Amino acid sequence: MGRVLRHDVPASLVVFLVAVPLSLGIALASGAPIVAGLIAAIVGGVVAGAVGGAPLQVSGPAAGLTVVMAETINQFGWAVTCAITVAAGALQVLFGLSRVARAALAISPAIVHGMLAGIGVTIVLGQLHIVLGGSAQSSAIDNILELPGQIVGHHDQAAMLGILTIAILLVWGRLPGAVRKVPGPLAAIAAVTALAVLTNSSAERVDLPGDVLAVDLMPRLPEGGWFEFALAVLTIALIASVETLLSAVAVDKMHTGPRANLNRELLGQGMANMTSGAIGGLPVTGVIVRSSTNVASGARTRASAVLHGVWVLLFTVLLAGLIESIPLAALAGLLVHVGAKLVKLTHIREVLKHGDLPLYVVTLLGVVFIDLLSGVLIGIAFSLVLMLRRTMWSGIHAEGEGDSWRIVVEGALTFLSVPRLSTVLNSLPARSTVTLELVVDYLDHAAFDCLHTWQEAHERAGGTVVVDEIGHPWFERGKSDSPIVRKDAAGTALPRWLAPWSEWMAKDAGVSVPDQRTAPLRRGTSEFQNRTAPLVQETLSRLADGQQPHTLFITCGDARIVPNLITTSGPGDLFAVRNVGNFVPVPEGDTAAGDTSVGASIEYAVSVLRVREIVVCGHSSCGAMKAVLGEAPAGLPSLARWLRHAQPSVGRHAGEPAVTLGGEAPDAEGDRLALHNVLQQLEHLRRYPMVAAAERRGELHLTGMYFDVGGAQVYLFDGESGDFRPAGAEPGVRAG
Repeated sequence: MGRVLRHDVPASLVVFLVAVPLSLGIALASGAPIVAGLIAAIVGGVVAGAVGGAPLQVSGPAAGLTVVMAETINQFGWAVTCAITVAAGALQVLFGLSRVARAALAISPAIVHGMLAGIGVTIVLGQLHIVLGGSAQSSAIDNILELPGQIVGHHDQAAMLGILTIAILLVWGRLPGAVRKVPGPLAAIAAVTALAVLTNSSAERVDLPGDVLAVDLMPRLPEGGWFEFALAVLTIALIASVETLLSAVAVDKMHTGPRANLNRELLGQGMANMTSGAIGGLPVTGVIVRSSTNVASGARTRASAVLHGVWVLLFTVLLAGLIESIPLAALAGLLVHVGAKLVKLTHIREVLKHGDLPLYVVTLLGVVFIDLLSGVLIGIAFSLVLMLRRTMWSGIHAEGEGDSWRIVVEGALTFLSVPRLSTVLNSLPARSTVTLELVVDYLDHAAFDCLHTWQEAHERAGGTVVVDEIGHPWFERGKSDSPIVRKDAAGTALPRWLAPWSEWMAKDAGVSVPDQRTAPLRRGTSEFQNRTAPLVQETLSRLADGQQPHTLFITCGDARIVPNLITTSGPGDLFAVRNVGNFVPVPEGDTAAGDTSVGASIEYAVSVLRVREIVVCGHSSCGAMKAVLGEAPAGLPSLARWLRHAQPSVGRHAGEPAVTLGGEAPDAEGDRLALHNVLQQLEHLRRYPMVAAAERRGELHLTGMYFDVGGAQVYLFDGESGDFRPAGAEPGVRAG
């Protein structure tokens, strides 16, 4: 209770002050009885607030439904519209019970933003006429055509009041914070109403029933036109549901309290709409303006939303005379401001960034110039067309000159791309050398046939074609008579940066045997320059002036060990030292056998780069360990002298129990020696004064690591259990 009194009661009062003028304005724009907006605000607060699944969301009449409601009221009359609202609420209850709430989130945000913008434009076009002393026309086109004459025409006191309302709302956000504690809509309506009363203005005012509590706006079923009735029910239910769910998701991002239960929220909204329609109110939705105000005002529970509805009820009953003093032009000015705010530049930038601006524009134009439902359906249909184009259309890029060309094909290569692909390929000079890079996630029969036919024709004419497939070998499989079916794509090809050269370069028929000695470097650097460099250039540019690695990584020179791969690190992360056997020679002060190259790297990493960790990484099937155990190749004096650094590890291996790997000692003696060797090198590291000092200060951590090449498994030494344990395993407990 204390939290409700401290947080929710003040928040509910702020939301109530915002809700009253907005509810009146939305009712006016919808062509509904003015009291219907207040009824919807009361029911939305009390019923949806108490039953719904989004605790901090505030519900009430929504600007997003004004266009639909205006059309519905004009077509069916108010009593039948109330029945439509009840039926739409029942349909929302079914939506909630069927647990399909999250399906609404599959609608593209570009469609939703375009829909809201279209509603905003429609509201502005209609309400501007009322602000300027005229009447809204029947369509957006008529509103646009009549607007110039309305602007230059005669303007009475009502027009001045409407324009003043807009002006106050525009400047309110720039006033001092103490002033802005009063909600802008309330301040604008209150100031303009006071001016109208003081000047005894003749502007038309809000008209409420004599007894507000004697509601006689009961719903009535139509006498015919049941298809149109059902379509209106479905339209209102869908739009109200989508707007509510999107608002609930947005509100969840504004606070750290309980998350919204979207299916329960639809149940609450459905019950609120059934109640509102039954007693003569407008449809109810979750409203982002009031909800964001609720969160910003410090609300903690659903009590705030419920109380705001109670305050609206008390205000309507006790201060109905005050409401009747509000000029209609002031409410129209408020709606012009609200409608303009539905067209958000942030939404336009967002859809532009994601390439969905055409979808946004198509939806907006459909809503403005046809109707809301048609606009949304056109947007959905257009989004499906865009999806098909994006998933079935490929990017084809050609570069080169003279007799050397490179063609890059990306995306899904299907029959839709064959005409463009054929045009590019057939424009290449005869007898030229063409590298065809296929970066495709699917290749259908028509595209394969186009490529294969062109390749044969080009090579018959004396040209050379090198097909370089990056990813799944679609083209290769097609040539080997294997079925080209999409289900085979998963898990069949290594990424190019991981697969050895022999698996993705040497198989090309265009590389001769003598050329294979230098082809790895040429092809690999070309691959980096064409595909990888653009991706890492920004990262490398930040590292151009210096390095700040977090780890000194000492490992074997074995080609199978790729430090950045097994540690998932990138440029600038590891200061790597590699040598045969991952040895750390003891410092020169301890013995004449010291090695200045490794020692220099250790000193630089610890004292200059200030690394926070040193890793010594051994591995399975290590050639150095085999050589130390008596399998050293003859005639390699430098290697023999280097392997003397392994003698301390050999002694440790002979005199101490086997070190276990995941609870068991490896079968191969060389692998058992490799584990002892890692621990021995950690001891050698601690003989370096700067390493020992940094470790004592807690600024440096030493880690033993072992990589099982065949199992592709990383093990880390656990000092508590004395065991090398799989990376990510719980420390301190001996495995097995």
